[in-house]
Amino acid sequence: MTERQGGSRGWAAARRAVLSGLRFTSLRLRVVVVFGLVALTAAVSASAIAYWLNREAVLTRTQDAVLRDFQQEMQNRAGSLPARPNQNELQHTAGQMADSSQRFTVLLVAEDADGETVSGGSGGLNGFSLQDVPGSLRTAVNKRQSTDDGGAAGDAPYHLFWQRTVDDGTPYLVAGARVIGGGVTGYMLKSLEPEAKDLNSLAWSLGIASGLALIGSALLAQAAATTVLKPVHRLGVAARRLGEGRLDTRLAVSGTDELADLSRTFNNAAEALEKRVDDMAARDEASRRFVADMSHELRTPLTAITAVTEVLEEELDSESGGLDPMIEPAVRLVVSETRRLNSLVENLMEVTRFDAGTARLVLDDVDVADQITHCIDARAWLDAVDLDAERGIHARLDPRRLDVILANLIGNALKHGGSPVRVSVREDGDEVVIQVRDHGPGIPEDVLPHVFDRFYKASASRPRSEGSGLGLSIALENAHIHGGEITATNSPEGGAVFTLRLPNDGSPLAEADEEERRAGGDTGSRGSA
Repeated sequence: MTERQGGSRGWAAARRAVLSGLRFTSLRLRVVVVFGLVALTAAVSASAIAYWLNREAVLTRTQDAVLRDFQQEMQNRAGSLPARPNQNELQHTAGQMADSSQRFTVLLVAEDADGETVSGGSGGLNGFSLQDVPGSLRTAVNKRQSTDDGGAAGDAPYHLFWQRTVDDGTPYLVAGARVIGGGVTGYMLKSLEPEAKDLNSLAWSLGIASGLALIGSALLAQAAATTVLKPVHRLGVAARRLGEGRLDTRLAVSGTDELADLSRTFNNAAEALEKRVDDMAARDEASRRFVADMSHELRTPLTAITAVTEVLEEELDSESGGLDPMIEPAVRLVVSETRRLNSLVENLMEVTRFDAGTARLVLDDVDVADQITHCIDARAWLDAVDLDAERGIHARLDPRRLDVILANLIGNALKHGGSPVRVSVREDGDEVVIQVRDHGPGIPEDVLPHVFDRFYKASASRPRSEGSGLGLSIALENAHIHGGEITATNSPEGGAVFTLRLPNDGSPLAEADEEERRAGGDTGSRGSA
């Protein structure tokens, strides 16, 4: 049973390979088939016309020679018979007529002195008799013929009729003649088998010539297809290489035909594309460098400003009330905006790491429930979050990045949906699924596709808010670097639901990322969105 199944799979694989080859060379195959059909049509048409013309020429030439000889014999020998010949005279005369150059068989029919119908033949061909003559030919021969005035009968004393027949696959020529006004009636039978063999030989020759023409046309079509399709194949390979990102791909151009023009056009397009991509890459790199440098440069003054604002905040919270009530709102605004600016700079630096491909995973075995509890407790959200997670669900991931994801998702839910926020954890195959659901109004349908976009805010009339518009984007980037995903939907019971899916073990992705970094000189990372 196993061998039979293996053989069936082998045949199926071979059939798929053949069909794949046919599809791969479909254009070549069509060119060869079209060439072959045109050549075959032309060869068959020419052969059919040549055969028909030669057939008519051969048969007409043979027929005219035989009829002419028979008519001559009828005039010379049958015309010398008495008006009432006997059978012996008919037999003798028929034998003499049959000894002509055309070697046909003769049958003579007449009435003897007693008015009886007698016949005599030259024999051969199984005894040529009157029954072997087609009835239509006998009727035409025996039909009474009248002579024209002026002695026309003397000029043409015989009316000659003929017909081609086939007996047991052998073609014959049958002819009959009778003296006008009455007399001996003669019939002739001539085999056309030699001519038929010659025509069969001609047909075979023409068929072989047509086959050779078909083979020659197929070879020419193959050569033509190779000449035409080879540049097209090179163009297809170059296009695939270009699509794979190898923008330095170029085609060798030779000649001045249309394919050469197409190759030049491809090279020009590839050169323009490479230049445009290089320009965009340079601008993108400059933008990332600017953001990174700006964020880095902002950190030093922000550190000093943060220290000052912390002092001011302590003064605000002190019982002595050391600040003037008139400037207290301004101080609170400075403290709040300083925190917002500090968070924005940190987020920009994190985004820059993702864009530059320098983000890396630092994996550890963690209990997911403990990790979520730690995230909630560190931010004093215990009273606002309802956690539904069993301990014992372990995963190998980056704890810091998971903390960033959870902080952004839970913080976003608390900000826009209010408490309580429900966080649930479950295992789904080789994935850990974490859901964060709030009880707010949900996310508008036109906003759902953009919730993870950078700097996107649902309300354009509120450009200044506590968030920077980068939190969810950073959360998604951190999920991607783990090989996971975050989706946002609305619950049927109300509120928004964010679902985080992470693999149980991020080691294969981290190892692949490390190998890619080593192979590419640390120029790329799978962490880039």
